Amino acid sequence: MYVVLYTIIIKPNQEDNFIEAWKGLTNLIYKYEGSLGSRLHKKDALNFFAYAQWPDKNTFDNASGNLPEEANHFRNKMKASCETFEVLEQFEMIEDLLKNKQSE
Repeated sequence: MYVVLYTIIIKPNQEDNFIEAWKGLTNLIYKYEGSLGSRLHKKDALNFFAYAQWPDKNTFDNASGNLPEEANHFRNKMKASCETFEVLEQFEMIEDLLKNKQSE
């Protein structure tokens, strides 16, 4: 599995817009580009952290050409709500010990 970490600073009073756009774009990337999804975390009022999971680096590197036009709406909304949205790190996962409460 391949993991991409993001750091995000949103503009004041834009949290709801950012989260809505992030969820919409993440769902499209999952559906059309083969990602395994993403998680979003909040550090404080304006600072967020996200990580996206991919089956492998090749799938991540080749993603971008399959999204529908609707993705541009979410991208534009995210850009308008963010001061910065940057890739912090990229990693190959070697072990996964997170537990899924629903599958226990």
